[in-house]
Amino acid sequence: MQVRVRYFAMLREQRGRGEEELHVEAGTSVGMLYQSLFPPSSRGSMPVMYAINQVYVKSSQVLEAGDEIAFIPPLGGG
Repeated sequence: MQVRVRYFAMLREQRGRGEEELHVEAGTSVGMLYQSLFPPSSRGSMPVMYAINQVYVKSSQVLEAGDEIAFIPPLGGG
């Protein structure tokens, strides 16, 4: 099934684009997709917030065809 993934901040730089269409297998959770796109390094994974169709969700939320996923890393500032 096809989904649209949007990237922000450092994740956009790592992927080299702000968004893309991807094919994922049925039963894939948003957390599983994140881990496949951004495998953990020796320091672990960057903590992110997950949103599907502009609603924040837990990493266990299963994706559906046509979903728009956003991976939102921590933002700095002050």
